[in-house]
Amino acid sequence: MSKLFAALLLRSCLVALSCLSTLPALADEPARKPDAAPEVLPYVPPKDASSEGSVTIGGKAIAYQAVAGTLQVSEKDKEDLEAKDVKEAPQASLAYVAYFRRGADTAKRPVMFLYNGGPGSASLWLHMGGFGPVRVQTGNDKHTAPAPYQLVNNEYSLLDAADLVFIDAPGTGFSRIQGKDKEKAFYGVDADARTFARFINQFLVKYGRWNSPKYLFGESYGTTRSAVLVQLLQAEHNIDVNGVILLSQVLDFDQSADIPQLNPGHELAYALALPTYAATAWYHKTLPQQPAELEPFLAEVSRFAEGDYLRALIAGPDLPAAEQRAMAERLHGYTGLPVEYIEKANLRINGGGFSQHAQDARGLTTGRFDTRFAGTSVDRLDKEAFYDPADTAIGPAYVAAYNEYVRKTLKFGDGQAFKPVIDLWRSWDYRHRTPFMDFAGPTNVMPDLALAMKRNPHLKVLNLAGYYDLATPYAAARYELRHLPIPPELRGNIQSIAYPAGHMIYVHLPSLKKLHEDVSGFVEKTRG
Repeated sequence: MSKLFAALLLRSCLVALSCLSTLPALADEPARKPDAAPEVLPYVPPKDASSEGSVTIGGKAIAYQAVAGTLQVSEKDKEDLEAKDVKEAPQASLAYVAYFRRGADTAKRPVMFLYNGGPGSASLWLHMGGFGPVRVQTGNDKHTAPAPYQLVNNEYSLLDAADLVFIDAPGTGFSRIQGKDKEKAFYGVDADARTFARFINQFLVKYGRWNSPKYLFGESYGTTRSAVLVQLLQAEHNIDVNGVILLSQVLDFDQSADIPQLNPGHELAYALALPTYAATAWYHKTLPQQPAELEPFLAEVSRFAEGDYLRALIAGPDLPAAEQRAMAERLHGYTGLPVEYIEKANLRINGGGFSQHAQDARGLTTGRFDTRFAGTSVDRLDKEAFYDPADTAIGPAYVAAYNEYVRKTLKFGDGQAFKPVIDLWRSWDYRHRTPFMDFAGPTNVMPDLALAMKRNPHLKVLNLAGYYDLATPYAAARYELRHLPIPPELRGNIQSIAYPAGHMIYVHLPSLKKLHEDVSGFVEKTRG
């Protein structure tokens, strides 16, 4: 969080994408020069800091070695530079924290690479909230009290299942970039994935982990990265991956709930967001009739969303007025939104509008990353939510806790600025060159993941989603995976699990416990 990016940052990212996707003729044109380049911090040469620790998981103490360091990744391979008679290429010094279980057989011990998204987010969210050996305590669905924050033993760390490598994307955290045209070299869908592929290759060399079972764990935009990355690892580095774990998934940006109104004709995004609206209304008890149980209710809403509702949206202006009114009343029953508001919205409710109006009668703005959260509305006359109460409720705790932990416990980062999130939406290149295509188009990485599964029929995919995630709705993720262009015999390689949580599933402690069980079980079944 996936921080994946601040709430307004991702919304802005998707606005930029929408503009590209509605103008395919521009796909081969150079990216627009940004109004202002993102802040670039001083470059940090590669270095390491090693320490030791112990974490108790399931009542058993696990001793580990922690290495906080950097690896230098070039935009170009040495052979590419020689072929083009170029002496230097832009460089990225990628920061990471790796945890190795002491005494383990590294030839058989799985290694998992974890990263958040944004684009423009460091990996502290997965690290300090989910799967590192310590985690920061935050409020379940309320704003966390200010410092001092509590760091506790993380009994749900994944160190019992695999060695863990948390990676900060270029320019985020303690990662730095340098060289001519450095932003162009690293800030884009394809450039980013290629950088991560080179990092993983170098990591396997440095730590002798070529024969270890390998896993990719991405959150939010990190899932977009994973789909491109797993294919690149196969195609360009001869590295097969055992499993890809997609937490809060987004593969096709056209399905985003943030800006479908700027992408006319793509009605599916509205339908795929509806189950999340319904789950949110159920949680806050704003429905005209409250169902007793959530999941049967969501099954009913999903059938309606992809059936009657989608057909009504496709009908557009041909939908009779009486049917429009009836549809608005049904949507009121599933969302709690006023019928008059739904009619004014022409049955098309985007994420920002829902966040602003779902609890408007209470004077509250509903969360985006996690709709269980709510905060006082800044201006009740706003059309869309002004801020994300979920992001502001827990973000400061993560940032403070990580800065304290990495500098004092891991002994890394003294004298350096740590950047949890950087503003990249103006300079990020959303164009993606799908494998075997001669041109780049909008961001849809479903073909990449499908190709990786075809080339490696043993590759398994685990999709993890929260019912209360409005940033990357769970119904959209399931739709994407159902529509991967793969043969029937590979569909059994995909598993989807949903939790009563938001974008950062691990914020909800009962879900974190089950998350640990599900991911550990996935690794155990796929490690070979």
